[in-house]
Amino acid sequence: MSFSDSETSSHGGEYKTFRQTSRDRLLYEMLQTSKSGDSRSSWKVLIMDKVTVKVMSHTCKMADITDQGVSLVEDLFRRRQPLPSLDAIYFIQPSKENVVMFLSDMSGREPLYKKAYVFFSSPVPKDLVNRIKNDTSVLPRIGALREMNLEYFSIDSQGFITDHEMALEELFGENAGNSRRFDACLNVMATRIATVFASLKEFPFVRYKAAKGLDDATMTTSRDLVPTKLAAAIWDNITTYKSSIPNFPQTETCELLIVDRSVDQIAPVIHEWTYDAMCHDLLDLDGNKYVHEVPSKSGGQPERKEVLLEDHDPVWLELRHAHIAEASERLHEKMTNFVSKNKAAQLQQRDGSELSTRDLQKMVQALPQYNEQMEKLSIHVEVVSSFTNVKLSHLVKPIAGKINKIIRDVGLRELGQLEQDLVFGDAGTKEVINFLRTKQEGMCENKLRVLMIYASVYPEKFEGDKALKLMQLAKLSPEDMKAVKNMKLVEGSDSRKASSGTFSLKFDSAKRKHAARKDRTGEEETWALFRFYPVIEELIEKLSKGDLPKDEYQCMNNPSPSNGGSKRSTGASQAAPVKAGQSTAPHSMRSRRTATWARPRSSDDGYSSDSVLRNASNDFKKMGQRMFVFIIGGATRSELRVCHKLTAKLRREVVLGTTSMDDPPQYLTKLKLLSEMDLSVDNNNKF
Repeated sequence: MSFSDSETSSHGGEYKTFRQTSRDRLLYEMLQTSKSGDSRSSWKVLIMDKVTVKVMSHTCKMADITDQGVSLVEDLFRRRQPLPSLDAIYFIQPSKENVVMFLSDMSGREPLYKKAYVFFSSPVPKDLVNRIKNDTSVLPRIGALREMNLEYFSIDSQGFITDHEMALEELFGENAGNSRRFDACLNVMATRIATVFASLKEFPFVRYKAAKGLDDATMTTSRDLVPTKLAAAIWDNITTYKSSIPNFPQTETCELLIVDRSVDQIAPVIHEWTYDAMCHDLLDLDGNKYVHEVPSKSGGQPERKEVLLEDHDPVWLELRHAHIAEASERLHEKMTNFVSKNKAAQLQQRDGSELSTRDLQKMVQALPQYNEQMEKLSIHVEVVSSFTNVKLSHLVKPIAGKINKIIRDVGLRELGQLEQDLVFGDAGTKEVINFLRTKQEGMCENKLRVLMIYASVYPEKFEGDKALKLMQLAKLSPEDMKAVKNMKLVEGSDSRKASSGTFSLKFDSAKRKHAARKDRTGEEETWALFRFYPVIEELIEKLSKGDLPKDEYQCMNNPSPSNGGSKRSTGASQAAPVKAGQSTAPHSMRSRRTATWARPRSSDDGYSSDSVLRNASNDFKKMGQRMFVFIIGGATRSELRVCHKLTAKLRREVVLGTTSMDDPPQYLTKLKLLSEMDLSVDNNNKF
C-alpha cells in the first residue's frame, strides 16, 4: 500500500501545459495504474463525491474515462448495486463522511467491490489514515491509498477556479471579518490552490498584494488582509508538500502572484469586445453551453441542440480572443474558402444541369466531411448573401450574426466608446451626463456599468447627494446603486474621517489624474474599442521582469540574491533566444496579427483551423518558468485572454487562477450582495 503523491515531475522531458498535466495525472496516474494482477476483467467502477466529480468533468471527457477501463461512474452517497467481481477506484475528498462511507462499502463479509483503489484529492488528516488502517477487514481489500493532491477545476488550457462562487461576499462583505465562513473560505481556497503546485511539481515564489500602509486617517480591515492571509495559508501547505512529496523541488521553479478584485474594478464591468467575452456577456449561455434550434429532419417543430464553446471546437479555439469584427471577417473568409475547395459545396452550387456519375461520386466522397465541417462553421458564421446559392437548409442562426444584431439593436458601439474614453481620460462628467440624458430608456445594466467605470475614475463625483442625482438621472433603483456603493467594500481601507451616513467612493486621499489607464506603447490597435487592457497585464509583465514594487507586493519566500531575487534572470530569456534579424517588438493581441498560439495553419480542405489543436502544444516547447496569477473575488474573460497573450509574448506559460469566472451580470449580482441594507435617502439627501 502506497501513500504518496505522483512521482511524475513536470520538469524535464517534453513540456506539458497546465491542463495537459492535470488530465494526464487523472487518466494515467490514477485510472490506468489502478489495476490488480489477478483481475479477470479490466473494467472498473469509478466512485466520486460532489467535488471530485466536478474536478474530473472540468478536466476529462467521459470518453477519456471509459478508455481507461471505467464501465460505471457512481456517486459516493447514492445507493449502489454490489459489484463484487469488479475493482473500484475512489476519487474523494479526505473528509470524515467520505471515509466512513468508503469503509462501509468495503467492510463485512460481502463488500460492494472486489478491491478498492483510494485516491484523495488533497492531504489526508492523520486521524483518518489511522481510522482506515485500524479497520482490519478493509485493509486487505485496499489496492492503493494515495494523495492525488488535485482539487482544482480546470476551466481553460491556462486557467482554473477554486469554485468559490460566494468568495466576494464571504471575504469582502460588510460583516465578513466576523464570520466563521471567512476563515473556512480562505482555508479551502488555500488547500485547492496548493494542490495546483503539488500536481505540477512546482515550488513557487509566493507574492501577494500587501495591505495598505497605516496612517492616522485609515484603519486596516479584514478585507485588506485577504491576500496576505491567503498567501500565508498557501505557503504553509506548500512547505508541507516540500517535505512530504517525493521529488518535489527544493528551490523555486515558478512565480505565484496573489491579488484581489480591488486591483481592477473596471475589468469586471467594461464591455470586452472579443468573441469569447461577447458570447458570455450578450448571449444566454449556461456556462460554456450554447443552446440553439435546428430544423427537424422530419419537418416538424425545430429541435433544440446544445453546443459547447470549448477547446475541442477548433473554430472557437482560433477565434475566441479575436475582436468580434475580426472574428466576423475571418468566419466569412473561412466559409468562402471552404465552399471554394469542398467538392460537395461546389456541386451544390451548380446550375440545373445534370450531374455525371463522376460528379456524383465526388460529391458522395466529400459529403461526410462537408456536413461535419459545415456544421462546425455554421454555429459561428453569419451566412451572408454571397452564399445564398448554397443549399444550407440545416443551418442555424449563427452566434456571430446574433451578437452583431444585439450590438446594433442596443447601440453598444456608442456605449463602448464612452467606456473606453472614460478609462483613458478622454471623456468625463459632461459625456456621462449627456449619455444618461439621451439614453433614458436604455438597459439599466448598461447604465449601471457606465456609472461604475465613472466611479472608478472620478470617485469624488459620488460624494454626498451627487450619487443620488446620478441615480435619478440614470433612472436606476437604490438596489442597482448598491453595486456602485459596494465598490468601496472591495477597495478596503475604511476612512475614519468620512462623515457618517455619506456615500463616499474616495478610494485614497492622493490626487489622481482622471484616467485609469495609459495607452500601451508599441502596440498598434487596428480595431476600434480594443484599447482597454486589464491591470493584471501590467502586473504580469512587471513580475516577469522583476519590477513589482516590493512594498506593494511582498514575498513569502524572502528570496536572497543567491537563489534568485526580484531582479533574477528569468527562464523567458534563457528559453527564447532572439535569432539574427528577428523582431523583438511586443506582440499585441489587439492588432490584426494573430499570436502564434492561435494562428491558423493552412490545409487542403478549406477549413484551416482544424490544425490548431494538433499544433497548439508545439508552441509550449522550450518555455521559461511558469507564472501563476490568482485573483480573489472572481476573474474576467479579458484577464484570461491576457494570460494567453503574454504566454506567447514572454515565452512563459501564464496560468490564471481565481475563485470564480464571472461575466458582468454575475459580477453585478455578487457585488450587490456585499451589503445587506438597502440604500435609503435621509433628510439631507445623502446615502
